[in-house]
Amino acid sequence: MTVPILFFAAGLGTRMGSLTQDKPKPLIKVAGRALIDHALEFANDAPVGPKVANLHYKGDMIRSHLVDQHIIFSDESDALLETGGGLRKAIPLLDGNPVMTMNTDAVWQGPNPVQHMLKAWQPQMEALLLIVEKTNVHGHLGDGDFSMDADGRLHRAPGAIYTGLQIMRTEVLSTIKDSAFSLNVAWNIIAERGGLYGTIYDGQWCDVGQPASILVAEAMLNV
Repeated sequence: MTVPILFFAAGLGTRMGSLTQDKPKPLIKVAGRALIDHALEFANDAPVGPKVANLHYKGDMIRSHLVDQHIIFSDESDALLETGGGLRKAIPLLDGNPVMTMNTDAVWQGPNPVQHMLKAWQPQMEALLLIVEKTNVHGHLGDGDFSMDADGRLHRAPGAIYTGLQIMRTEVLSTIKDSAFSLNVAWNIIAERGGLYGTIYDGQWCDVGQPASILVAEAMLNV
């Protein structure tokens, strides 16, 4: 199975404070490499494509950084569309359905999460989210996002944490009226009709959402 992939790289990165004054969050370095490069490494080792990145804050810096990576860019410089709106705008560039989306503010230690998702996807699914048990989470606070039933369906409840990697069919996006909206809106619709599924990542995962998380991520990576 081959799917197109969208890397979410348009956010303002406000939780990173002064670190994002002169660069966008995806270019912040962890273990000597930009965050977006950690995500690309997994995608480049899996059957995905085309590869698209959305841009807003300091987008020209990301364009320059990825100049040799064969990335297509979805320009949101006029208005930040959030994850759902950003995916909907990028659909013509992705040229496929279902599609994969991946956040660029996390690092992983363990099996390739992109390959894991491709193996786990099944035709009856409308969306498949990669989740991780709290015991394998670093740099993330909260009670969790989802519980998973015996059939693999996800339900909103304290439990496992969403890692920022998913595969979904995009038809639901055309039913949402707002121009800027979170993917959570789409997932809630999908969950109501029983099409939201999860699969558990067995490795370690770190949310690099604030400056202190950089050292936590590097410790997880053993560097």
